[in-house]
Amino acid sequence: MEIARITVGSLLALLVLGGCAQLGGTGSGRGAPAEAVDVAVLAPEDETTRPQARPAAASGVAGLGAGGLRPDALDQTTAEERRVALAPPAARTELLGETLAALGSPGEGGIWLRTGLVTRVQQGRVELQQGTGSLRVELRPSGAPAGAGSQLSLAAFTTLGVPLTQLVGLRVYAE
Repeated sequence: MEIARITVGSLLALLVLGGCAQLGGTGSGRGAPAEAVDVAVLAPEDETTRPQARPAAASGVAGLGAGGLRPDALDQTTAEERRVALAPPAARTELLGETLAALGSPGEGGIWLRTGLVTRVQQGRVELQQGTGSLRVELRPSGAPAGAGSQLSLAAFTTLGVPLTQLVGLRVYAE
């Protein structure tokens, strides 16, 4: 005796149809009695072609990050670039505003912030709103309005020690 498998979608469709029949109509609103419907559930035969399972290693999803690159492998920032970025702020800075930043393109190297707070490329500094870290960055215009949010480079995220999936509140300064 073979047991037939019913998909969740098929089961839900049967329940909905059964509910319509109990309401005394087919959904037309005329109150016509529902017709009885015979439903046959067929199981595939042994000769039926089925999808083949992919090996976990080939699909790159064996475990979180197991098949992909780690963030430090993508970050090509040199020790000298990090030293310059972590240097104390310039004597003269101008607060441009505050922004909420997400991770920018990981393939785009350097320590930068793409934001609507600037209209040209210039040197600047970002400071975490909690005051727990600051970093010298290249400020790049995004072309978006100042309040539209920003993108922070992978190197800036890792240098600040912020999780890559976090939205980061920043104060932005021009130097």
